[in-house]
Amino acid sequence: MQVPLVQLQCGKVGHESAAAKYAAATETGDFSIESEKPYAELWMGTHPSLPSKDVETQRSLLDLVRDNRALLSTEISRKYGEKLPFLFKVLSIRKALSIQAHPNKNLAEQLHAKDPKNYPDDNHKPEMTIAVTPFDGLCGFRPLKEISHFLASVPSLRSLIGEEAAQEFEEDVSGRETSSRAEDTQRNKKSLQSVFSALMTKDKSTISAAAKDLVASAENDGEKFAGGGGPSNGGKELADLVIRLNGQFEGDVGLFVLFFLNYVKLEVGEAMFLKADDIHAYLSGDIIECMASSDNVVRAGFTPKFQDIPTLTSMLTYSYAPISEQKMNPVDYPYVTLNRTAYSSSSSTILYDPPIEEFSVVKTQLNDEGAKATFEAIDGPSIIICTAGSGKISVGPKSKQVKTGYVFFVGATAECVLESDSESFTTFKAFCELSGKETANGVH
Repeated sequence: MQVPLVQLQCGKVGHESAAAKYAAATETGDFSIESEKPYAELWMGTHPSLPSKDVETQRSLLDLVRDNRALLSTEISRKYGEKLPFLFKVLSIRKALSIQAHPNKNLAEQLHAKDPKNYPDDNHKPEMTIAVTPFDGLCGFRPLKEISHFLASVPSLRSLIGEEAAQEFEEDVSGRETSSRAEDTQRNKKSLQSVFSALMTKDKSTISAAAKDLVASAENDGEKFAGGGGPSNGGKELADLVIRLNGQFEGDVGLFVLFFLNYVKLEVGEAMFLKADDIHAYLSGDIIECMASSDNVVRAGFTPKFQDIPTLTSMLTYSYAPISEQKMNPVDYPYVTLNRTAYSSSSSTILYDPPIEEFSVVKTQLNDEGAKATFEAIDGPSIIICTAGSGKISVGPKSKQVKTGYVFFVGATAECVLESDSESFTTFKAFCELSGKETANGVH
């Protein structure tokens, strides 16, 4: 398939961008990487704003699956309106993406009806991120004890929020930070919403003035910054993060938001899942991203784009937890057969399976020439991208060469075979199968 590439200022520049390198691999003759331009996103799917195309016919994948419902399966076509239920992406991030969340299904329908320009879809957008290169980001609210620690140890943060709001939060959650009682959890979430909203609703001039004090402290305090940091991040690490982000978005409210959110680093192959209404901001790295098919984003920082702070502060789940609870635990994919060469070279097929039905992703790593993985047919569609090495893909009697960056669509009920002709052949396959869907803990 030919897949569209999105140029955004947050993207990595030129050949540093994995998204650009993958896009350039498809031999369409009309794209070459320009060394000074930023390339941020590669879209793979049927989303009407940027659908993929068949390389030979130039027909959009959206048209193809509408003309032949069997490509999706009758059940998926009927349920998801004759389009793929997921959107598959490669993101190459040089500069922080906006502080954002994606609305749940009900809210998405309301926002789309009220403001279709800024909210073009009526669908929710839970998403999964898999690191292709080392990645860092802000994802989900920190444990409450860490937030209380920063309110007490970052004077500019406390001053910005206000003594009354900060003290009220500390008193409300004290002794109940880790309680599992439902009434305590709800009270904690309400308190977190209140103090976070107090931050987000400050005017820009007040935020900018406080940010000058924050950055000065980060530059001067080193390891002692933010009271030496919290259990998750050291003082120097947080100081460096503040300085780095201020260099990208000077005086932005996001410099203070980072004390509320988990700062997470993912190594290659690590993954995390974000539910609808979960707050996050991706900061750097190349990632594979899979999500329900939607382009709705509610933004509130680190961006010159439209910001909707009232919607963001009212929609968030306000779930608070260490980042370990958002990281995924991939498991071996059971519906594949590896040949002897694959087994002897320690090849693998790993399943990333979030607790939603729209998508799952399988990473296949074939570690020797001739290593082969034969995937059983599933009753749903797949999109496969090669991120390293080369080989071939066979679907029924048809075989195609695969190079790094090539993208293929595989229709429902088709057996698929991947075979390596290099020492390291890596692919990611996004798919949807409604029957037999496994949850993240392996339960059918």
